[in-house]
Amino acid sequence: MSAPIAALAMYDWPEVSAANDALWAFLHHYLAGRGIDAPGSLLHDRPYHEPWRSPDLLLAQTCGYPYATELRTHVQLVATPAYAAEGCQGTDYCSLIIAGRASGIQSLAGIGAATAAVNSAHSHSGYWAFRAAIARDPAAPPPRRAVLSGGHRQSLALVADGTAGLASIDAVCWALALRHQPDAAAEVRIIARSPMAPGLPLICAASISRRTVGALRDGLQAMMRDPALAPARDRLLLSGLDVLPDTAYDRILELRDLALAKPFPGLEGGP
Repeated sequence: MSAPIAALAMYDWPEVSAANDALWAFLHHYLAGRGIDAPGSLLHDRPYHEPWRSPDLLLAQTCGYPYATELRTHVQLVATPAYAAEGCQGTDYCSLIIAGRASGIQSLAGIGAATAAVNSAHSHSGYWAFRAAIARDPAAPPPRRAVLSGGHRQSLALVADGTAGLASIDAVCWALALRHQPDAAAEVRIIARSPMAPGLPLICAASISRRTVGALRDGLQAMMRDPALAPARDRLLLSGLDVLPDTAYDRILELRDLALAKPFPGLEGGP
């Protein structure tokens, strides 16, 4: 194994990046005290998905969909964070489906002529949960078209300025948007929620030893208890942590199968 790497890119908005760094500094010190080699800093400048399959991965957060469909046989599940945000219950979360206030869309029944903004076809919260919400609502038609935005922030911006009519926003990203993009958030309304699913898991490489995985879990729990880190946890909306069974993420696959029961337009464009 080369030098270990760590990244917490899924909610690493510029406004909260320093909070992620503060949490990692604690974990680095904790692991070093147990003789475990850990990087001194997080990766901030690589594509969010790049570290997931690295044999040098000590810790990263991934979306539930790639974990359930591709990664679970190549990595280890370390823990699942819980967040204090609308649409979160313990380590479960949902997506909040938003529509532009100027669009006149009040519910999923009214989306048939709309353009949907989708962050990624490999996203649970922005795509598969969106489709599952539509599929389980008998009154909901598929949207007329769907465009790739590249991220939840970009999806919100497209709906806020009227380029798209609706989007599905991760509950944690929505809470961050209310804090850091209030003007954009004020231009949209929540019209529906997706089914609940386990939140975004923390993972490490398959080669990481059982001892190190245990130390990571102990360090994460200590991080959640340390009073000095309360401001950083609040900025990131972190409220807890749990070690879920791997089978909990089968729920992601069940929602994908539900989503496929109703057609959805092909995704256009994208970054």
